[in-house]
Amino acid sequence: MYPRICNPLLSRSFFLLGPRATGKSSLLKVLFSQNSAVLWVNLLHFETYRKLLARPELLLEWIDSADPAPQWVVCDEIQKIPGLLDQVHDIIESRKIRFALTGSSARKLKKGAANLLGGRALVNELYPLTTEELGEDFDLKGALKWGTLPEVITASSDLERKEILRAYVGTYLKEEIKEEQIIRQLDPFVRFLEVGAQQNGEIVNATKIGRDSHTDAKTIIRYFEILQDTLMGFFLDPYQRSVRKVQTEKSKFYWFDLGVRAALEGTLDNTLIEGSSDFGRAFEHFFILELHRMAKYRRKEDRFYYIRTKDDVEIDLLVERSRKSLWAIEIKSSKNVSLDRLTASRKLASDLKVDRFIVACREERPRRIDEVEILPWQQVVRELYGEDLGR
Repeated sequence: MYPRICNPLLSRSFFLLGPRATGKSSLLKVLFSQNSAVLWVNLLHFETYRKLLARPELLLEWIDSADPAPQWVVCDEIQKIPGLLDQVHDIIESRKIRFALTGSSARKLKKGAANLLGGRALVNELYPLTTEELGEDFDLKGALKWGTLPEVITASSDLERKEILRAYVGTYLKEEIKEEQIIRQLDPFVRFLEVGAQQNGEIVNATKIGRDSHTDAKTIIRYFEILQDTLMGFFLDPYQRSVRKVQTEKSKFYWFDLGVRAALEGTLDNTLIEGSSDFGRAFEHFFILELHRMAKYRRKEDRFYYIRTKDDVEIDLLVERSRKSLWAIEIKSSKNVSLDRLTASRKLASDLKVDRFIVACREERPRRIDEVEILPWQQVVRELYGEDLGR
């Protein structure tokens, strides 16, 4: 197992939320490996699920009969019985026992519980592996093609990776969507997933996506909310500060993993050619995911945006650093960046009065031309969320 950066505080109860197969259970086993006073409750085990669904108070009986008396209760996939959180809440208050609760659907927790225990448990999020976690095993082209889910990374062949990702999509539809009865009709949602995957990183156009997936625009917006609530992706919002040109007001959506997105889109068999537009889009997706994950792990309050004006001048990413400074980042997969295509974005960055204008790219050495910093993408990640600077 790769060492994870996610490091929940063990001074109080906590949630560990994340998509399936990101390694939540494995991380908890590491965190509590030296503690024998832990009661493990796995709701994916049918008999455990059945008993607690029928009698939530049984959890307290298990705690009282455990030997040694538990200091912690680890409960996997708590969203399967959201009502169990009422029992957890009562035990935290009355017994001062701490809980570690994993889940892959914030939607179910919010609908069936007292708003994540009313702040009595801290919230942590776990994602697929980052470059820092992978260390020397990191391979950019592999990450762009297959994503970085732990099981995919450790697979023995590309054929196995392909089968894992296809099975992942089926598991998501079966267990998160169909069995949990999140939507009544599965077929329109399946069509939406393919079209939505094709639109990754684009401004959400619910009318167009609805037309392509034979669904109305309101339903498309609801589907995107389901994806966000089941932790399958997140929105990148447009920047709101007034500038010389009026920008559009719609968000972009990014899937949580490149391999899962490719499986949904049906492009796992495609070859990702360096220098192609597909390679560039994949690199932009990867880089934004990397910053999103690292900001969460380092517990930073940075906010991420994009900006596009009415005349289509765009900056890929704006990073508002704890509201103290603003970085503009253009993301280029090139190994030799030319400033010729950056004239309009440089002017827009000047209008925004950004503190830094950076081109994150695959060049090996940093260089500067006037106000433009052309940096290896790894250096940008380190400067924002590196171990020494970010913690």
